[in-house]
Amino acid sequence: MSRPLPKAGRYALRAASLGIALGVWQLLTSLDIDLWLRFSQFPTVADVARAFADRLSGPDYWTDLTDSLTRILTGFLLAAVLGVATGVLVARSRLAEDLLGPVLEVVRPIPAIALVPVAILLFPSNEQGIVFITFTAAFFPVLVSTRHAVRALTPVWEEAVLTMGGGRWRILASVVLPGALPGIFGGLSVGIGVSWICVISAEMISGQYGVGYRTWQDYTVVNYAGVFVGMVTIGVLGWLTSTAVELLGRRLTRWLPRTSYVAGARQKTPRAATPPARLRKAPEPEAEEARDEHLV
Repeated sequence: MSRPLPKAGRYALRAASLGIALGVWQLLTSLDIDLWLRFSQFPTVADVARAFADRLSGPDYWTDLTDSLTRILTGFLLAAVLGVATGVLVARSRLAEDLLGPVLEVVRPIPAIALVPVAILLFPSNEQGIVFITFTAAFFPVLVSTRHAVRALTPVWEEAVLTMGGGRWRILASVVLPGALPGIFGGLSVGIGVSWICVISAEMISGQYGVGYRTWQDYTVVNYAGVFVGMVTIGVLGWLTSTAVELLGRRLTRWLPRTSYVAGARQKTPRAATPPARLRKAPEPEAEEARDEHLV
């Protein structure tokens, strides 16, 4: 069984894997490899790095970054609050489930990006429409995960609070929300990723400024290095925001038991120790007679 790497070794391994991927990209594009995939059409890593440096020195990049982050955070925070509240309400109230459930289940399969025409007609500005698309993208993952997490709670906890004289709000604050937190943050992690996909698509269609808008503009003027700058920016921003959500979830659920997983390690099941022969009790005569009668 191999020993697990220390934390510094794991970070070094991750950095090495990223460096190897960049090296393969540079090799394939610099040699103009054209097999089944046409790498000759791709910019090299050096080209993207130069375009990235040029973009960082200008004001448009930071304006695009600020606009995209503002849209994401506004829509995602609204989705987090309303998604958790609606999920708890639907899971705890049959009346709310009967009233809201059919409407939500009909709207949920519709892709958020397909609502762009609705947002253009519904809202007076493109900015509000993009925030609406971002909100819709994150709302349903949060809603569904919250609903399932609340319904999966054991009723024993709620009965214990009722036995001690707690009311409905006490149950909600002490049992429902803490118990459903792992599921809620699972939905938040999914929601932030889907929000990035949809906000970039919405910016490409009807946005002014933003990472998605700039990436589409670079594509229309055949600036492929700029397109990759936008893609890298989107990937880094999505990774940072999803990591922030995950770290917040771990901090708020510190009371949960944690298990450390080591690949390749076998979990040993403790066996009860067998007492020495001199410490074992001699069988009772009645027990021996009963056993003999049973065998007969």
